[in-house]
Amino acid sequence: MPVTIHLVRHAQGYHNLSRENESIHDPVLTELGKQQCEELRARFPHHSQVTRLFASPLRRTLQTCLLSFGDDETPASTQHVRLPVAAVPELQEISDSPCDTGSDPAVLKQEFAGLVDFYRVYDGWNSTSEWVSWQTKIAELQARAVRARQVLREMIQYAGDDEHAVVVTHGAFLHFLTGDYSGVEPTRATSWSNTEYRSFQFSDPEGCDPKASLVETASSWKTRNGDLPRLTQKDQEMLQVEYYRQLEQISDPTFGV
Repeated sequence: MPVTIHLVRHAQGYHNLSRENESIHDPVLTELGKQQCEELRARFPHHSQVTRLFASPLRRTLQTCLLSFGDDETPASTQHVRLPVAAVPELQEISDSPCDTGSDPAVLKQEFAGLVDFYRVYDGWNSTSEWVSWQTKIAELQARAVRARQVLREMIQYAGDDEHAVVVTHGAFLHFLTGDYSGVEPTRATSWSNTEYRSFQFSDPEGCDPKASLVETASSWKTRNGDLPRLTQKDQEMLQVEYYRQLEQISDPTFGV
């Protein structure tokens, strides 16, 4: 059975409280966010099968991963081993707002010493890339989503049968990562709730797909949608166009003023 990848949106951060708070640089979780992590830990049914943890290198995603899936400090036996969290820059959020701009590697390594592996986090990973048009920005995000999936595929390629991995990332980027644009409400950048998780596998278990596409598992889809049929590729393409239109509107600094 292919590796199952549980994609998770981070818990509530201070930037989620108001649009004004989006000016906070790399915010941490709120007290409610920490409680959401406790609730996610309690309801997630696959802890014993998880062998790999990945997260975007922003504070809120790292905290969510550690609080929800990290060592609970009550090992059941002496054979208990702490799972390292691998920080993956390709999983960062899509905007260049302060709240979505990560911290320097040296700062993160000090804050999360011994808890997170930052070997993939390079100096300058948090620098805002220049783009001249919205179309250029979208193309860059699409390419980054492909790279993120390729990185994840490479990092779990030696996982055994029926192993599980957890990936904690961001609401808007999750749509690029999964290719699923359903359920997005107007004026929102995502259909994912804080600490919501959905389960996926690579559509090509042999690893030959150049885009490393993901497909939601049948059980995950049923949990979210009951007996509703899956959307067709054409349906998703139409939703994608509308989602990009919404993102362009939301990214306008005068939006909501």
